[in-house]
Amino acid sequence: MSLNRSEKEAVINEVTSLAAKAQTLVIAEYRGITVADMTKLRADARSKGVSLSVLKNTLARRAVAGSGFDVLADQMTGPLIYGFSEDAVAAAKVVADFAKTNDKLVIRGGAFAGKALDVNGVKQLANIPSKEVLLAQLLGLMQSPISRTARVLAALAEQRGAGAAEAVPAEAEAVAA
Repeated sequence: MSLNRSEKEAVINEVTSLAAKAQTLVIAEYRGITVADMTKLRADARSKGVSLSVLKNTLARRAVAGSGFDVLADQMTGPLIYGFSEDAVAAAKVVADFAKTNDKLVIRGGAFAGKALDVNGVKQLANIPSKEVLLAQLLGLMQSPISRTARVLAALAEQRGAGAAEAVPAEAEAVAA
C-alpha cells in the first residue's frame, strides 16, 4: 500500500522527532519473523522505552538526514526494523537479546553519538549494563571504604570489650586471694 504525499510527510516528521530525541539507532533485518514474534519484540521494546518501526527506507533516509544517524543511510536497504532509544544502550540491548533467541532477526548495524556501529559494535553496546546497574555499582564503590572502616572499628571495639572483660575476672581473683 503506497502512501500519499501528506502521509509520507507525517511519517518523516514523526521519525525526525524520534531521531532528534534518540541517542541510539539500531537497524535489523526482520525477514521471516512471525507476527507473534514481532508483537513480542515490540512489546518488550515499548516496556524498555525503545521505539521500533518498520519504515520505507527512502523515508527513513530522509528523516535521519542531517542527524547523527545519517551515517547509516547507505545500510538502509531491504526489509528493516528501526529501533530508536533515548537510553544509550536500550535499543541495542532489546534487539540483541531478541536476536539471541530468534535467528531470523539479523542485526545490520547501528549508530551512537554520530558514529556508525557494525554488528559487533551493537552487541558490545548491548553488553553494557543499564544506567541503574551502573549507578548501583558506583554507589557500592563509594560506600565500600566507609563500610570497611566501620567494620574495622567494630572489630577493634569488640576486641577491647573482650580484653576488658577478661581483665576484670583476673583482677577479682587477685583481690580475693
